[in-house]
Amino acid sequence: MTSSTAPTSAPSRWLALAVLCGAMLMIILDGTITSVALPVLQAELGFTTAGLAWTVNAYLVPLGGLLLLAGRLGDLYGRRRMLLSGLTLFVLASLACGLAIDAAMLIAARFVQGVGAAMASAVVLGMVVALFPEAGERARAMGVYAFVGAAGASIGTLLGGVLTDTVGWRWIFLVNVPIGVAAVLLALRYVAADGPADRSARPDVLGGLLVTAGLVLTVFTIVDSSPLVVRLAMAAAAVALLAGFVARLRRAAEPLVRLRIFRSRAVSGGNTAQLLMVAGMLGFQFVAALYLQRALGYAPAQTGFALLPITLTIALVSLTLAGRLIARSGSRRVLLVGEVLLVAGLLLLARPATGAYVLDVLPSMLVLGLGAGLALPAVTTVMMSDATPEDAGLASGLANTSQQVGGALGTAVLAALAAAATDAATAAGAPLADALSSGYRLAFVASAVAVAAAAAVTATLVPRR
Repeated sequence: MTSSTAPTSAPSRWLALAVLCGAMLMIILDGTITSVALPVLQAELGFTTAGLAWTVNAYLVPLGGLLLLAGRLGDLYGRRRMLLSGLTLFVLASLACGLAIDAAMLIAARFVQGVGAAMASAVVLGMVVALFPEAGERARAMGVYAFVGAAGASIGTLLGGVLTDTVGWRWIFLVNVPIGVAAVLLALRYVAADGPADRSARPDVLGGLLVTAGLVLTVFTIVDSSPLVVRLAMAAAAVALLAGFVARLRRAAEPLVRLRIFRSRAVSGGNTAQLLMVAGMLGFQFVAALYLQRALGYAPAQTGFALLPITLTIALVSLTLAGRLIARSGSRRVLLVGEVLLVAGLLLLARPATGAYVLDVLPSMLVLGLGAGLALPAVTTVMMSDATPEDAGLASGLANTSQQVGGALGTAVLAALAAAATDAATAAGAPLADALSSGYRLAFVASAVAVAAAAAVTATLVPRR
């Protein structure tokens, strides 16, 4: 099929990019918008400690697991059609989240929200690639797109804190309704419809269900507190489902992923590096919001503003510097520099707290913002560098999948590590504040290890350009 296109004039293309990035910003920030409201949600809806992680992962798991299927459906039936359908479902699910009366209803609505987000976001990166075929313009467009991805998590934290403190936690979801409706109307106006599509092919629905179910069980195994034998059984089932997904890729006539795409070191190395890097960074967002509130005593809005410098630094670096550095020095080199800075910023947070924001939090936010502002545009450029027009939708789906799966796994693992370390310190007689701080510092170190592993992958697997 012909790829999604837009009007050829430069202003029209940049307007279409603004609409696509606006839709992505709404989707991405919803991955972290609940983080600052976690203590309030626990008190009002009766969440258990383990259940709190599901306010994030009930959204990220279907978002990550269904991206490949949604991307394939977009290739077959039209990317704009998939974008509009996903945004509509996202808006309806956001309304249900805002009206939730208990924990189960909120988690279920978050899952549906993730399905809509997968449908919409799976096609956006491929549409951006089609809009900007020229290398220089594409690098600048990728900088804008990557800023949205990088800053969305931090913006979600800020917005969640302000809304929770002012009008209540329900509005962290209800605000999506007018924004989502506006996104649909603007997409109808500025994003051109796709060309003719080949509808004779059959999408691999079974493959999509296998990978999503496998991810759900994987995350549940990590965060659940059931006896060891039950968790081992769940882990075995998760491995079986994911192995079944790989087997399905080999046998299906129209698999979700054509395995030959992984012969590209840019695709395989870039996606592996991104998965590890986002696992550290999105897990950090979840843990940092709890650390600032429960260990340092910040209010929700204070927490959002405390994390704001990372967003501002990402904006400055990704929109003004990253594209030029990538064009001059290559995406691999810029990615490595960004990953090293991310490791340094995470380790700064692992120091014992003195109680002063300027000493405990601000330096890390600035270094993390600089690192993310360089690394995320660079890794996006790496992952899409070998994409042909025929594979743009698949490459986009893989890039988004590795991002969301990394975020879900990172959040689950870091939440489990922080809780285990806190429980151990409490059992040893430590005061609650000290026990919480020790658990969160361990999580920050684990985040740094994940990003360091991403840097090792970049250095060894990502090809030089």
